[in-house]
Amino acid sequence: MKKENILLLAAVLVLPLVLRPAIASEIWIFAIFGLGLNLLLGYTGLLSFGQATFFGSAAYVAGWLLKHYGISVFLALGTGVFVGAASAALVGYLCVQRSGLYFIMLTFALNQLFYFVAYQWTSVTGGEDGMPGIPRPAFLGIDFNDPFAYYVFVSALFIVSLWIMRRIVESPLGKILQAIRENEVRAEAVGYDVARFKLAAFVIGGAFSGAAGVLYAMLFGIVPLEAIGFVTSGNVVFATLIGGSGSLYGPIIGSFVFIWLSESVSTLWARWPLLLGVAFVIVVLFLRGGVVEAWSRFWSWRSSKPKT
Repeated sequence: MKKENILLLAAVLVLPLVLRPAIASEIWIFAIFGLGLNLLLGYTGLLSFGQATFFGSAAYVAGWLLKHYGISVFLALGTGVFVGAASAALVGYLCVQRSGLYFIMLTFALNQLFYFVAYQWTSVTGGEDGMPGIPRPAFLGIDFNDPFAYYVFVSALFIVSLWIMRRIVESPLGKILQAIRENEVRAEAVGYDVARFKLAAFVIGGAFSGAAGVLYAMLFGIVPLEAIGFVTSGNVVFATLIGGSGSLYGPIIGSFVFIWLSESVSTLWARWPLLLGVAFVIVVLFLRGGVVEAWSRFWSWRSSKPKT
């Protein structure tokens, strides 16, 4: 077993002992969200400021079904994955027609469109008050209202999500997406339908974002309007970049840093976003690979030191 996997399993076991189970669960939920974005940003080279579209849409639909029809947890997750993928297919089809700044602005504009639909559709979404009262149905006698039981459930789904994403990025599809990231014109010249593969990345990323949205809704028992807002899209971009885009473990590290700062440090210091801003500046100027690159540089330096 690789050293990274051992550290990750240790983190899964230790995290609920050093943090409240709710915060620990939120870290893994945000990591699943980040895995979806990282497929676009890190492996395909597409900067999307609209991932909250899929996250929030899935949370609203699954939350409505949980609240009013009492569906099972796994049916809610399946619904969230479908809604996330379907909304990503719609948004992605429009966005992949453009590139560069126009692509980025399209993802942002469509995110705002979905946001204002949720804001105005108060009879369903609750508008700015959000959609409260979302339950966590028991499954096979397991009471997910117990924070620790829900943590085990979320962390298990995170491990499964990471395994699936690893299989995707190491597959021929993943290699094609990386080729598009490196040189889109050359990838098209050798016969790949670039727009179709970009859309595939969108749909897969949307499915992961949708799963995270459902888990988030059940964690807090509410879908806040902010779940579908551009700030949430920006947060997952910042977390992924700080951790290290283009690496499977980057979004995980970034999620830990972001959630820990927002949930723990914020209670001690109201201006905690300054720390996030400083970290982002350092990444942009000196460490384009984020914490993952910093860690790699450190070990390279250690190994290059002469032994005494």
